[in-house]
Amino acid sequence: MANADEASAADAAARLAALLQLERRAREAANVAELGFVALNETRQLLDYRQAALWLPNERGNARLALSGLPRAETDAPYGQWLQRVFRKVFGAQDKAARVSAESLPGDLAEDWPQWLPAHALLLPLARAENRLGWLLLAREQDWDGAEIALAEELAHAYGHALALLARRPAAWRRALDGGGARRALAWLAAAGAVLGVGLIPVPLSTLAPAEVVAKSPFLVRAPIEGVIDHFEVRPNQPVKAGQTLFEFDTTSLRNRRSQAGGALAVASEEFRQAAQLAVTNDKGRLDMGVRQGEMANRAAEVRYSQQLLERGRVRAPRDGVVIFGDPADWIGRAARVGEKILEIADPEQMELLIHLPLGDAIPLETGARVELFLTVAPQTRYPAVLEYAAYRAEALPGGGMAYRLKARFSGDRPTRIGLAGTAKLYGAPVPLAYYVFRRPLAALRQWLGW
Repeated sequence: MANADEASAADAAARLAALLQLERRAREAANVAELGFVALNETRQLLDYRQAALWLPNERGNARLALSGLPRAETDAPYGQWLQRVFRKVFGAQDKAARVSAESLPGDLAEDWPQWLPAHALLLPLARAENRLGWLLLAREQDWDGAEIALAEELAHAYGHALALLARRPAAWRRALDGGGARRALAWLAAAGAVLGVGLIPVPLSTLAPAEVVAKSPFLVRAPIEGVIDHFEVRPNQPVKAGQTLFEFDTTSLRNRRSQAGGALAVASEEFRQAAQLAVTNDKGRLDMGVRQGEMANRAAEVRYSQQLLERGRVRAPRDGVVIFGDPADWIGRAARVGEKILEIADPEQMELLIHLPLGDAIPLETGARVELFLTVAPQTRYPAVLEYAAYRAEALPGGGMAYRLKARFSGDRPTRIGLAGTAKLYGAPVPLAYYVFRRPLAALRQWLGW
């Protein structure tokens, strides 16, 4: 008998220790989610159950459902939907601890009870004073006795007290602004000062613009004659040496012209020879000899000019470098005018950055402004540059729109080759953060309002 009493006293002491421990855990909970975890899972230290559900409605008519053993309840699942209907229609009206089962529900809900819950459950309202904040449902196969219900009620009271404090605890700034008198005014002044101070933080004004790596001071190769390009001897981006053939014109007409000039020169030379023979015995022959000599000189000049045109039909590189042009097929068979640009020869080590700053994104920029290039092929790499030239007037772009033409020199690492494109970020003078944030909205508002 003494052993039974000692066992009963030990069991009661263990239950009391578990109750005190759970109440302490509830008071130490940092938020509602942590308190819900304690209520759903750690309550097993005091009461034996298989499933638990916590339902917390809020002031906006919504509710939070939490289930034991799950980090997040699937409210759209059939079990979650059924539980929410049960809490809203039946259990939400309970104001004291009660045993519940399938018989406690209406027919349409009672039919699904065996599918989702064990036979016996204990419903515990979580409340403080008259304010019910939530309900905790504990379910198992065995019925609940009076001692367990008494312990559960005591624990639910502690959970409700902690829930009331956590659910209604305002943030520090909200508590300060909701205070009265001088404290509230001081809080509002501090908040306004903080916003103003943040708005006055200086930040560099910046903008983005499309950019391309181009050759610096390239040599332009233009068409020396008027004619049709026959073929190219080089490929785009190919290194060339001075004197190397670049492309040739169709010289058929030029060769015919030279042949005709050569034939005319032969005829003029023969006529001059005959006039020279007559000049020995005839005064008229001497006069005719001067005319024939001038005509022969003209024909010789035509031959030399035809030969020069024929030689110009083969265009050679004036210096070492890399040839830059588009698809050769765009030029072959096309008539070129004298002086028309065909290609460029650039030094691959001499490159610069060409930027087209859209008219709507323009900001005040000075020579020497900081520029950063982010290539499309390597957006993670930054190439620093310094602004050297900015056009005063915007020009039309081939694709439409207006933009300012800017050039910058690289001040550090350079891209691997000419022709790469990307986005340039240009930095202007420092401005307040508020101006940086609201610059575009204010500009759009002024354009819309017209003031």
